[in-house]
Amino acid sequence: MSAFGLRLGGAQAQGKPEKSRLIVAVGDRTSLQQLPLTIAERLGFFAGEGLDIEILDLGNGQRAQQAVMEGAADVACGAFTGLFDPLARKHLLRAFLLLGRAPQIAFGVSKRALPAFKRVQELRGLRIAVAAPGSSAQLVAAVVLARAGLSLADVRLVEAGGVGAALQAVRSGQVDAIVHMEPVMTMLELKGDIRIISDTRSLKGSLDVFGGAIPSTCMYAPAQTVQNNVNTMQALANAVVHALKWLQTAGPSDLIKAVPENYLLGDRGLYLAVFGKVRESIALDGVIPDEGVKTVIRVLRKLDPTFDPEEIALERIYTNAFARKAKEKYRA
Repeated sequence: MSAFGLRLGGAQAQGKPEKSRLIVAVGDRTSLQQLPLTIAERLGFFAGEGLDIEILDLGNGQRAQQAVMEGAADVACGAFTGLFDPLARKHLLRAFLLLGRAPQIAFGVSKRALPAFKRVQELRGLRIAVAAPGSSAQLVAAVVLARAGLSLADVRLVEAGGVGAALQAVRSGQVDAIVHMEPVMTMLELKGDIRIISDTRSLKGSLDVFGGAIPSTCMYAPAQTVQNNVNTMQALANAVVHALKWLQTAGPSDLIKAVPENYLLGDRGLYLAVFGKVRESIALDGVIPDEGVKTVIRVLRKLDPTFDPEEIALERIYTNAFARKAKEKYRA
């Protein structure tokens, strides 16, 4: 048994968190990708586990990952696929809880720019907005383009991170297509600005794009932090799995009461419509599926022939030890 396994095994009767105050870095705390964190915070699930959590909003997932690597945050919440990046592997980042089982990202073409759009090949040389370089949105764009025989080098990527910037980019004609998360895509859909051509907001859509289930948003930290703070990591996992279970049965009124007013986009009906589109993508129990990890490896290998999974020790990329204990505690 590894040293990590021994340390964790010795904490079966979970003790007091080694570190009660934690900074959790995220790309956008109002995003529905981070909804389980919001619920755990608002309903007192973190406090109930003896934790005082500060959620640090850094604008995009890449900055959140950087904050953890630089020690500005204890834990980050972001894309599981990002942990396969060479820099993340160099810093020995390890995922320990799954929040999303699909990326909640859609690919749409502008009806104004491409009213007669029929094939992805028509995007060659055109401008595509993405949430951020190196983001999950860029990965979705790369996969959809690759299936049509194109690569990211065949298009012009335009960064449009915030909701306002993304809406403006499409509506002003600055871009011809957009790959983004919620609420951007539903807002553009409802106004008839775009036509969705690929969609990972649902499990079926994600399966169609990636060819298999794929883990998405996860909580991760440097492996040393995880190993040295097993009670703290377990407390985090317990709180978030508690939130995941709550979300499984929460009704519209429950959600509206729990989520801060300024997260509701100024339109409760719109927020609930967005939630309806992504609800099934939210993880059920926090466990990272082994088959999903195989999907990630297969996708990355297709996109980058130099990617060698044989160089990667998967036990260093993720662990389900905490999620399984939390799942048992809350019968998630």
